[in-house]
Amino acid sequence: MDLSAVEAAARSIIRNMETVIDGKHSAVSCALTVLLAQGHLLIEDVPGVGKTMLAKALAKSVHCTVSRIQFTPDLLPSDVTGVSVFNQVDRRFEFKPGAIFANIVIGDEINRASPKTQSALLECMEERQVTVDGTTYLLPLPFTVVATQNPIEMEGTYALPEAQRDRFMARISMGYPDNESELRMLDARDTSSPLDGIEAVVTGAELRGMMTAVRNVFASAAVKEYAVSLVRATRDDRDLRLGASPRATLQLIRAAKSRAALHGRDYVLPDDIDALAVAVLGHRLVPSSRVLGHHQDSGAVVDDIVRRIVAATPVPVGAPGHT
Repeated sequence: MDLSAVEAAARSIIRNMETVIDGKHSAVSCALTVLLAQGHLLIEDVPGVGKTMLAKALAKSVHCTVSRIQFTPDLLPSDVTGVSVFNQVDRRFEFKPGAIFANIVIGDEINRASPKTQSALLECMEERQVTVDGTTYLLPLPFTVVATQNPIEMEGTYALPEAQRDRFMARISMGYPDNESELRMLDARDTSSPLDGIEAVVTGAELRGMMTAVRNVFASAAVKEYAVSLVRATRDDRDLRLGASPRATLQLIRAAKSRAALHGRDYVLPDDIDALAVAVLGHRLVPSSRVLGHHQDSGAVVDDIVRRIVAATPVPVGAPGHT
């Protein structure tokens, strides 16, 4: 699929999702960016602002297999990955796949599950496979986890460990709607859910073609150097106790390629890196206790640090778009 077709298909998906998610263009675009980059998306915000609605709208806009996992404290790892069951007729164990075996997996309120159940996703998200009773089963491709979570300050939540957060390509927040959007929501959802009328606008084959086109987008050596400089700056920043991993660098470039393709370009600009830096890096970083102080929202503190690092990091000479 050429990039003009990718751009047109992306616009169709975004328009389709925005019939459900009103006034949140940046969140919708970022969700699609992550999907086409074959990453995983974490949607974090307070209850009731449309986190699950965004995940469902994305899943229903493309024709592929979808499953939903409602994470609760009593959810077991086997509920996610699957379990081996003894077949008394054949006298052997049979594997019963769990909810993770789908192209798009919606993980609702992921931080309400126990750490043991959360860790069941680690192998799935990184290696696209599941190992049960010593046997490895490959997950379908494409494979994307779109997880929602409430802020960790809320009752009944378990903070995601660093290893888990690092497997998400990006984290976004929905935020409250503006007055006009909230009024339109009251009219549109008075008698039915807007999800009832949404249908897939892209086939599975077209989605795979879009993903292939994204992988082929060119990232110059100068742009890669810029991405590395940003990530390394997080490791040396005195306000951060934990900087971004090498996985963050890889996913920042992949996400930037996806954003470039959505804008009809076959090359990455430093602007693509800048636009995605907070979403891709913020959730991986841990602020120092000194800078956190009395702040309740550590995510907002970290996001401000990432913006400061982006502003202070010079764009390498020779990068596309550099002036």
